[in-house]
Amino acid sequence: MLKHVIRKVWSKGVYGQGGDELMSCLYVPASGFHNGKVHLAPRSFFGVEDFLDDNNSRPYTYKKEKRSKNPQKHVSFKQRTEAYMEPFTLDVLISKRFVTASLTHRVTSKQVAVAGTNSKDIKAVLQSRSDIPACLAVGRILAERAREADVYTAVYTPRDRDKFEGKIRAVVQSLIDNGIDVKLYLD
Repeated sequence: MLKHVIRKVWSKGVYGQGGDELMSCLYVPASGFHNGKVHLAPRSFFGVEDFLDDNNSRPYTYKKEKRSKNPQKHVSFKQRTEAYMEPFTLDVLISKRFVTASLTHRVTSKQVAVAGTNSKDIKAVLQSRSDIPACLAVGRILAERAREADVYTAVYTPRDRDKFEGKIRAVVQSLIDNGIDVKLYLD
């Protein structure tokens, strides 16, 4: 049956809705859906129809842009000005071997003051580079370097995996004791 239909289409040709011109089309028999109408089937270069996105601007193969759920989302005054009102952040990294702390300017992303137990001046003085006295020494030296750079306030928000206790608390407390006002944001 299918051979018969194909032979008939090839021998006579099927004319689409365009009139007398022979157009590439797809024939659907009357017993199926679409009531046996001739449907035009435009083909792409690769032999597959190009599926377009919502805007019909690009083929489906390109990555679509992420759209905000709320395009008119209001950004609060605090969100816009917080980086300028509290420009310096404290970053404390404690590993098994070293303790490092730094004050970073939020807007320019430049480190203003850095202190760590891996530096030569602290390394020679300390017995251990990762215990509580080492954390206190790092906080004291960071406070001195911050005052030299005219930084007297900082903001500290612990990372998700860090708890504000022990060595991290010792670094922050040492900064506070040596004249740097540290504002803590604990969740």
